[in-house]
Amino acid sequence: MAGARALFALAGALALSACASQREPSARAEALAQEVELVEAISATPDDPELHAKLGTIRIALGNGVGAEAALRRAVDLGGAADRLRPLAARAVMMQGEDSRALALLDGGPVHPDARGEAGHVAGVLNLNLGNIAAARDGFDIAIRERPRDSALWVDVARFRDANADAAGARDAADFAIELDAQNAAALAIKANLVRTQNGLAAALPWYERALAVDPDNVGALLDHAATLGDLGQYRAMLAQVRRAAALAPKSPRPFYLQAVLAARAGDYPLARSLLQRTRGGLENEPGFILVSAIVELQLDGGAVAAYQADRLLTLQPDNLVARRLLAAATWASGDRDGAAEALAPIVARADADSWSLLLAARVAAERGDPSAAQELQLRAARLVRGDAAAFGENDPLGLRSNDANAQPLNPGVVIPAIRSELARGQTGQAMERARRLLDANRGVADAQILFGDTAMAARQWREAIRAFRDARGLDAGARTALRLANAQHLAGDPAGAAATILALQRDNGVSVVADRLSGHLAMDLQQWGNGEAWFDRVRRRTGNRDVVVLRELVRAYAGVDQRDRADALAMLAVRLQPLNRDLLLLWADQRAALGKGDDARELRARAAQL
Repeated sequence: MAGARALFALAGALALSACASQREPSARAEALAQEVELVEAISATPDDPELHAKLGTIRIALGNGVGAEAALRRAVDLGGAADRLRPLAARAVMMQGEDSRALALLDGGPVHPDARGEAGHVAGVLNLNLGNIAAARDGFDIAIRERPRDSALWVDVARFRDANADAAGARDAADFAIELDAQNAAALAIKANLVRTQNGLAAALPWYERALAVDPDNVGALLDHAATLGDLGQYRAMLAQVRRAAALAPKSPRPFYLQAVLAARAGDYPLARSLLQRTRGGLENEPGFILVSAIVELQLDGGAVAAYQADRLLTLQPDNLVARRLLAAATWASGDRDGAAEALAPIVARADADSWSLLLAARVAAERGDPSAAQELQLRAARLVRGDAAAFGENDPLGLRSNDANAQPLNPGVVIPAIRSELARGQTGQAMERARRLLDANRGVADAQILFGDTAMAARQWREAIRAFRDARGLDAGARTALRLANAQHLAGDPAGAAATILALQRDNGVSVVADRLSGHLAMDLQQWGNGEAWFDRVRRRTGNRDVVVLRELVRAYAGVDQRDRADALAMLAVRLQPLNRDLLLLWADQRAALGKGDDARELRARAAQL
């Protein structure tokens, strides 16, 4: 077809990225003007396939997948080369959210050599969307070979690498996309998302601002920016961005979802429910949406609905302990004690079961008429101690998992169970070597660094763990890496380093309950009672009065600043939550004695002695 090379040059120049919008307002205005001109030209010459093909290309750039598909189909019907236009038509179908149909169209016939780059690009995105990772990699390899300097292509390569946990590779691809085109808003937006993960929330803000400066109407960047502002506690700014995005994309469900999250954080659960309903099912299968829905319904006494949502989330994420706790709480709240016990059973069976789950399980056991089980669970909660290698390890006396890992040393699904079983058998050196081999093959993957660090921790090799967690933090600056690093530093005898790590987490990631808790513990260790009280009171305001560790530390802090009445009230509340906790009984006894209530103190100490 005449002008085919020019057509594909035009496609590249217009940055045909599956998720990208216009580069900048002037580029969009220019594309709109070209669309008008082409429509007028087609009116004068309706049977020219090249004009229809160019119109389809322009409409792809404008985000009009339906119009683009129609124009490209008409071009083929008029004699246009199907092998050249098929990749563009597949992209137009993909833009409509019909990935399977788009892939079938792309595979429906041969592709002209001039169109291989576009075909590979579209195949990469489609297969990534459909979870066909190997096919996606093959598609992107072809596209890179054919169009190595296509900025839009490198944006999707960055997305592909990020989806495969290759943080370093994703960062390199995004940087190259920006190097090729500093005005590529999609590249700047994905760079912002990568920086958010790798360097923290605050560091990502300038990148979101750069993306929005280039493309103020980029709805995806607006919403990601809004979510980041919300996580930093900047709720007014978050709401302004969400409302702008809602005005630009009134049918998009995400603005309503983000506003629902904001309402739930503020405790306005009826408003949160209303906003979730306004998504009209657009996000009903997204884990985050399901989680928020379950929490909101539980708060509004919709136990059955909350249980249904929590159960759906567990179907999607079987190892999600938060979802399992929600399911237990919801089924118990709706009167289903057997269902609550069943939901809690996998958590209770764990060596590192949390006190909240153990206490709820104790209450459920008591209501089911099993007081001995209830007492045992309460005692477990009272003397809860988290282990290291014992908790991390798994029993595998024959070493079958190790044999499997020897055959597949770079398969995480096989290697990780083998590491656990080796730690349980005390073979820490072998477990560390196995984790190191997996790490050497995946240096740019934060999870590989974390696995090696966790294995080193279980083997009590603190220095090795610190090095691994520092490398992991360079790829992922979130709480999961920072908290591991701080723990390793503390166990290695570096409390100042641990404190600096926690402070960096708070600085870079804004509102973090876990970081606030650790800051409180560090202050209490230094007997800085006022600082400790401030941190733990901040946690209590966000999480409520159900955490006995927070209450215990607040009791100590208030006692340290001689606010005995407040210390006594919180100690009583803590004992009500865990009446069989010996340490809490003694702590309350001290507060009673300090207030001159000697008889009460003696009675509490006697109860503690029985435990």
